[in-house]
Amino acid sequence: MPIYEYRCTKGHTFEAMQRISEAPLETCESCGAPAVRVLHAPAVHFKGSGFYNTDYGTRKRAREKGAEGKSGEGTGSEKKSDGGDSAKKADKPAAAKSSD
Repeated sequence: MPIYEYRCTKGHTFEAMQRISEAPLETCESCGAPAVRVLHAPAVHFKGSGFYNTDYGTRKRAREKGAEGKSGEGTGSEKKSDGGDSAKKADKPAAAKSSD
């Protein structure tokens, strides 16, 4: 069963072990004033590779930087190949329609 922390309007804090299905407590155990459940951020642990900058080697970074520089130079050839591919794609649906 989880343990919940509560705080009353007069500043008292206390803990109560309750089932998840139970309704939250409404009064302080020590003074009887209205109380509310205190929420805390859950603990998160990232395990495995890929979560930090240090997980990637410097060789890989150097290759990526080199690839970025080369891709900037080849943009003209890429545009030409894209135009040719789109023309071929346009021909294929037309051929498929005529065979129906």
